[in-house]
Amino acid sequence: MPAQPRGEVSEGGRSPPPRVMQGKRIDRVNQLIREEISVLLQRELKDPRLGFVTVTDVEVSKDLRTAKVYVSVFGTEEEWRATLAALENAKGFIRSWLKQHLTLRIIPVLSFRPDRSMAHAASIQHLLAELKARESGSPND
Repeated sequence: MPAQPRGEVSEGGRSPPPRVMQGKRIDRVNQLIREEISVLLQRELKDPRLGFVTVTDVEVSKDLRTAKVYVSVFGTEEEWRATLAALENAKGFIRSWLKQHLTLRIIPVLSFRPDRSMAHAASIQHLLAELKARESGSPND
C-alpha cells in the first residue's frame, strides 16, 4: 500500500497522529541544552570575563538548527557586556562540547541573549519595599 501524504486521511478513515510530539521534543531539547550549557559554564569554561552567569532559558527553532540561549548575569552593566562578549567568543567551543556530550543529529548554532528579567524583578521588589516603608511611616488619615 503506498504511503499517504501528510495531512490526508487514509482509506481506513483515520487521520495521521497530530504533531504534538514535535513540541514535546523541542521542549526536551531546550531543557537538555540549557542543563548542559549550565554545567559547562560552571565547571569547564575558565574565562575570567565570565561573571556570575546563569542560563535562564533556551529556545531551539523548529528545525533544531538554531538556538537562542538566554543568560542572566549578576553584576554591573560592564560585567554584562564582558560576560556576553566571553560567551560570543566561546560559542564554537560550547557547540563542539555539546556535540561531544549530546546524542543529537544536529547541534544548533547558538546565539546568546541577555535576560534581564531577574534584575527587573529585583528593581520592582525594591520599589514595592520603598512604597510599603513610606505607607507604614505616614500617619493614617
